[in-house]
Order: sequence, then C-alpha cells, then structure tokens
Amino acid sequence: MATTTVSDRQAGWRTPFVIVVCGCLIGLLSFGPRSVVGMFLMPISVENGWTRDVLSLTIAIQNLMWGVGQPFAGAIADRFGTLKVFWAGTIMYAAGLACMALPLPPLAMHVLSGSLVGLGLAGVSFNLVLACFTKLLPEAKRPMALGLGTAASSFGQFVFAPLTPFLIDLLGWQGALLVFSAVVGLIFPLSLALATNPKAGIGTGTGTEASVVATMKAALGHRSYVYLVLGFFTCGFQLAFITTHYPPYLADLKMPAWVAGLALAFIGLFNIVGSLSAGWLSGRMSKRWLLVWIYFARGAVVVMLLVLPPSPALALAFAAMMGLLWLSTVPPTSGLVALMFGTRYMAMLYGFVFFSHQVGGFLGVWLGGVLYERTGSYDIVWWLSVLFCVGSALINIPIKEEPVRRPDLVPAE
Repeated sequence: MATTTVSDRQAGWRTPFVIVVCGCLIGLLSFGPRSVVGMFLMPISVENGWTRDVLSLTIAIQNLMWGVGQPFAGAIADRFGTLKVFWAGTIMYAAGLACMALPLPPLAMHVLSGSLVGLGLAGVSFNLVLACFTKLLPEAKRPMALGLGTAASSFGQFVFAPLTPFLIDLLGWQGALLVFSAVVGLIFPLSLALATNPKAGIGTGTGTEASVVATMKAALGHRSYVYLVLGFFTCGFQLAFITTHYPPYLADLKMPAWVAGLALAFIGLFNIVGSLSAGWLSGRMSKRWLLVWIYFARGAVVVMLLVLPPSPALALAFAAMMGLLWLSTVPPTSGLVALMFGTRYMAMLYGFVFFSHQVGGFLGVWLGGVLYERTGSYDIVWWLSVLFCVGSALINIPIKEEPVRRPDLVPAE
C-alpha cells in the first residue's frame, strides 16, 4: 500500500520534528484565546448593561459555528490542501476577536463575533492540526503526536489564563482582545510547515478513491462511527460550559478573582499530562475503553464538586482533575476515526465528529446562561453534564475497533 507520509514526500526543512513543533504552536495560539472567553463574560456584560445570557449566546454561537464549519474546513483541506484553510481561518478568527472589543449591539455581536470566531476556529484549531499529523507523519509516530498536539492546545490555556487578567488590568478588556487578535496572526508563518498534498493519504487498494459523498455516506451508515459522533457531544458540552461559566460560578461563591484564573490555568496545565497520557495509552490499549473510563471519571469529578463544601482548595482540585480529563478524549477519538477510515478524508470525518462536540458546546454555554438567569444557579447544567457523561461512556462500549471493509473505502496508512 502506498504511503504519503513525511518520510517519503517531505524534504528539506519540513522534518517530522518541525511539523510537530509548528503544529503544536498553532494549537497553542488558536486554543489559548478561545479558552479564556469566560473571563470576558462579566466585564463585557457590565460594560454593555447585559445579563449573562446575552454574551453567553454569542459564545455559544462561536462554538456552534466552529462545529458547523469544521467538516467543511476539513473537506476543503482534504481536497485542496490545508494552507488555504489555515490562512482563511486566521483572518476570520482575528477579525472576530477584534469585533468582540467593539461597542456592538447584541444582534451584531452574535452575527459578527459569533460567526467569525467560530468559522475562524474551524480553519486553525487543533482539529485540523491533528488531521495534518495523521497525513504527514508515519503511523508509528501518530499516537504520541496526537497527544502532543492536544497537549499543546492545553498549554495555550495554561499560558492565556493567567495572562488574560493581567492584560485586562493593564490595557482594559478591549485592549486584551485586540492583543489576542494580533497574536493569532502568528499562525500565518507557522502553517507553512503543515501544508499538505490534496492527494495525501490515498491508498492503492483497488485503485479507486472514494468520493467525499460516498465516504460520508459510508461513515454515517457505520454504527461505530455514529456512536463515536454521539459520544463526543458530552465532551463539548462540558468543556464549553466550564470554560465560559466556571469563572462566574466561582465569583457567585464569593471566591477571589485569582481562584478563577488559577483554576483555568490548572485545567490547561494538567490537561498537558492528560493529553500526553491519552496519546500514549491510545497506542497501547483499547481506544474505546479508554474513552469509556474517561467519561465515567468526568462525571465523578463533577459530582465531587457539587456535593463537597465549596472552597478555593476544592475549586482548584476540581480544575486539576478535570484538566487531566479535559482533552484526553481527543487522541483516542481521532485515532478511532483514522483506524476506521484511514487518512484520506481524516480532516472531514473528524470534523463531523467535532460538529457533535460543538453542538454540545453550544448547548452547554447557552443553557448555562439561560438557566442561570431563570433559576439563579448553574446546578441544573452541572447535573446534566453528569448525565451526559454516563450516556457517553455507555454508548462507546459497543464500538468496534476495526477498519471499515468496503472496496471503495480503503484505509491508507
């Protein structure tokens, strides 16, 4: 079977090391600003005289549009190469962050910032980076590279979480957003290392290449893939809800502002360990069972937060434990997609899985704001996340870890 990894089609400076380093830096720069949007919820709402559900809807739309755009960004990258997608995504992401700093009415904020940030993230986030890793790196290097790419995104949260309150104090929240907009521009040069050949990942097999439509139809008709898509909903629900509403949740408990900043930093720091461990384990144990235990553990950690007496120590302990589980679902999930369908349409197929993740993210952020305004508490959403964790754990159990057997879908490795 023919391969198109970096070992036989890359030359000069684009070595596997350079590809992984540049991809990790892109993940850091793209995920960092997105991970701290919760810190802007209160200052923007107070400045504009909004209740929490207004900006929550903008952030929810960002998550949804990220999910909607990801399969299309993946399909375009698979068809025409990744470079154009990275550059278009960088422009939209930077513009969307800048729009958040403008004195816009709610509808304009929803449309401009919600759409631009979301679609921009679809073109520059770690999802596309991981798809590039599966195409450009030899199979033996992929599991750890996927873990490194995911961990680097978490390191972005670790860096931006303490940096954000400092910049807000120094420059104001508008100035902080404009700095983030400028920093995103660094993705332009870094993306050169991840440029892919549109035909990368095509295997020889029967000599035919599955079309985009045939591939997507086969995937949606494959029960294990559908289970994977549905299970990933919970990951997005929890991550987006916690990222956006955990800082104000802690503020409601009368905790100092530094607790929220340190908590988000803890999530990012401990997620580095969790993501690397998940990447390592994905190459050595059943990926579906790894996902099962991760989802069960997530639910248990949330229950711990809700039943124990609140304190700064508990807030930070929760952040550390949730950090270990934060993006640890990504390496086994992306690994299962590559195992089932190969690498040819990896960006598109994983993009569709991620769409489910972002539908969950939209609901997590939006319901958090709406239910808080109606009940004065986040408790309903916390317990919903526990319920979803149990459901995702159970739905991953029947997944079959094997390639799809079709003459027109030949997994390329």
